[in-house]
Amino acid sequence: FNQREQLFEQKQHVTGVPTGFKDLDRLLAGLHPGDLVILAARPSVGKTAFALNMAVNAAKAGAPVAIFSLEMSAEQLVQRVLCAEARINLQDVRTGYLKDTDWHAIHGAMGKLANLDFFVDDTPSISILEVRAKARRQLRNKEKGLIIVDYLQLMQPQNKRTENRQVEIAEISRGLKILAKELGVPVVALSQLSRAVEQRAGKRPQLSDLRESGAIEQDADIVMFLDRDTNPGGEDEEGRPAKGTAELIVAKHRNGPLGNVPLVFHERFTKFIDMKKQA
Repeated sequence: FNQREQLFEQKQHVTGVPTGFKDLDRLLAGLHPGDLVILAARPSVGKTAFALNMAVNAAKAGAPVAIFSLEMSAEQLVQRVLCAEARINLQDVRTGYLKDTDWHAIHGAMGKLANLDFFVDDTPSISILEVRAKARRQLRNKEKGLIIVDYLQLMQPQNKRTENRQVEIAEISRGLKILAKELGVPVVALSQLSRAVEQRAGKRPQLSDLRESGAIEQDADIVMFLDRDTNPGGEDEEGRPAKGTAELIVAKHRNGPLGNVPLVFHERFTKFIDMKKQA
């Protein structure tokens, strides 16, 4: 009751870790301790980019962030973070075609990011036990931390006792929820979608598309789908976000409302921003 009274007096709409996306923070009131948040999308839609944008925004707000990247190397993640912050073309960084102004932008971005509490672990096929041990060391005695796992299906179960992949995914999902509760921080786990979404007219994701296990939906406090038209040519598909935009669909929210959040996506430097900020 004391906490509720304090919130009433402060009248803040973000009471958890801020994502930095105003419409999303208004819908979720931030990411809350003990919550398992699933961020799912089809390949190449931008779930890693969105998660990194969210991580940097949270770190800028003072939250210590621990990222466990099972797919991309730490170097690749740092490149993406720098490009998004400096707003320079990721491909130019990869190929070395940088102008003097680009270098100035990179140094400026490095200065802004240098003091953030931002930890990246790129151990492949990491297990829940390893994540728990490393996250506990990084977030010990810190408030309002955030853990991001990219992505859930690449993790290893605690004990590989079965050949049933659904059982393994269920164990991993439950382990992530327990981790969130144990450390008192939100855990954002990225997830693949099943191929069923590709066959559906409109290709709009839904809860049944979560890959390999209904346990993911059951364990999650929040399920968000990132939807974007990745078709390189032709007209915008009916009912899909227009080119250069994306939609974040909050399809499950255990403690609050559902809703859709429109976003702008700058693909060249892998940065999502609020739609209103673009206007």
